[in-house]
Amino acid sequence: MLIALGIILSVGFVGWLAWRALRRKQPIKAHLVMYGLSALTGIFTIAFFMTMDIPRIAKVLVAIVLGVVLIFVAARQQRRKQVGQD
Repeated sequence: MLIALGIILSVGFVGWLAWRALRRKQPIKAHLVMYGLSALTGIFTIAFFMTMDIPRIAKVLVAIVLGVVLIFVAARQQRRKQVGQD
């Protein structure tokens, strides 16, 4: 059910973007597209997790948390380098 909802929302989002681009009243902003794609990705991710067995979910969640930690560490190091260059 969630996968069908995700597919319908994906098609609707792409159609809405195409319709808005054809109207050309306002330019399509990147943050709007990324927000829509993030919402659709969240729906597909929830549907994917609902079909998994528990040990696999734990492994995936650990991988996600590790990825978040590594991104945070890299961003912090990059900020330190930029402050040091000024």
